Amino acid sequence: MTLQEYDYARETPSKLAASCLLLALTMKNLGGWTPTLEYYSGYSAQDLHPLVKRLNFLLTYQPRDKLNAVRSKYSHRVFFEVAKVTPMDMLKLEETLTSS
Repeated sequence: MTLQEYDYARETPSKLAASCLLLALTMKNLGGWTPTLEYYSGYSAQDLHPLVKRLNFLLTYQPRDKLNAVRSKYSHRVFFEVAKVTPMDMLKLEETLTSS
C-alpha cells in the first residue's frame, strides 16, 4: 500500500519493513519489539512508533476504490486473509506502543 503513497517514499525500506513488522506484531498481539529484533534491524521501538502510527492510519482510512485486485488476492486463505484484518484503534495502538 505504501508504494502508491508518495509520503512514504522518503522512508528507508528497512525502517518501513521494521515498522510494518512491529505493527503486525501489535495487531496480532504477538508481543513487542524484542532486543533481538532491535539488534538485527538497527531500530529501537521508539524509532519506529511514529511510522507505525502512520501505517495504521493508512490502513484505517484507505480508500476502498483503489487496489481492489490486491485486496482480493490477500483476502484469500492462501495468504492468511491478511486483507481482512481490521486495523487497530488509534488510541489503543498509542497505548500499546507507549506501554511496551
